Amino acid sequence: MPSDAERSTGEGFTSGAATQVLAAACRRAGLDGDGARLIRLGENALFRLAAHPVVVRIARSTEYLDSARGGVQVSRWLSREGFPVTRVVEDLEQPMVVDGHPVTFWHLIEEGDRKATYGELGAVLRDLHSLSLPDTLNLPPYPVLDRTDRRINAAVDIPEDDRAFLRKRARELRDRVADLRFESEKGPVHGDAHVQNLMVDRNDQVILIDLERFSFDHPEWDLMVTATEHHSLGWQTKEQYGAFVGAYGRDLRTWSGFSTLRAVQEFNMTTWLRQNVSESAETAAEYARRISSLRNEDAPRDWNPG
Repeated sequence: MPSDAERSTGEGFTSGAATQVLAAACRRAGLDGDGARLIRLGENALFRLAAHPVVVRIARSTEYLDSARGGVQVSRWLSREGFPVTRVVEDLEQPMVVDGHPVTFWHLIEEGDRKATYGELGAVLRDLHSLSLPDTLNLPPYPVLDRTDRRINAAVDIPEDDRAFLRKRARELRDRVADLRFESEKGPVHGDAHVQNLMVDRNDQVILIDLERFSFDHPEWDLMVTATEHHSLGWQTKEQYGAFVGAYGRDLRTWSGFSTLRAVQEFNMTTWLRQNVSESAETAAEYARRISSLRNEDAPRDWNPG
């Protein structure tokens, strides 16, 4: 069993540990967890239940409880607005805490035959950023590097040279962010706005998912993700990125602050992946590739999606 320290930081949160939490959470919720399938392991573990049209989301530790609670509140708000968003299961406690892990339950989205496009991502973000928050919904500012600190501090198998480098880079990035002058007014920000956080259901409706990093901040933080993936990593074609920019109405790369946001996004992507190096040799190799290139800001980023 994990120690109290491991529970509080999320260290040791493997697919096996998450499966044990899932079983206990389903028992408490009165749901059948047998045969559940792990969809993804990252900041959260996501399971699709076999016996119910429900997805269970398990966070790494109670440090993420406020984020889980915020995701539930945002889902309810956007649903009332008629915005196409993932929906919580309303007749269950949300979130519940099981063995130090916040757990939430979501209606399964039955996927259609296609994936969302980058043009659709730009349109969803344009519509989201045009909304006004209700007075009853208090969202935090965008958490620029807070989770990276948790990840670095929680790591027990990281080379000390890597740990020292990442801590130094985090300090540098905070100083650079503090000097930024944003061009847009603050509003609702998704906080992890990549195309994989859109799903297309069987009615061909594009639905926004993964709400736990929702913030009240500058919309540039949402544009940062796709702009970095295209500029640094080449994960989109020129046409795909052009569709994103055309739908939203702005290319973040023309802003003087883009180089700083690009560096923040690359740093977050690297520390996010580091959490899962014990899951496979491929993940460990990809982390090594990323942190090596972070040491040279001008080096090519031949990163694989992960």
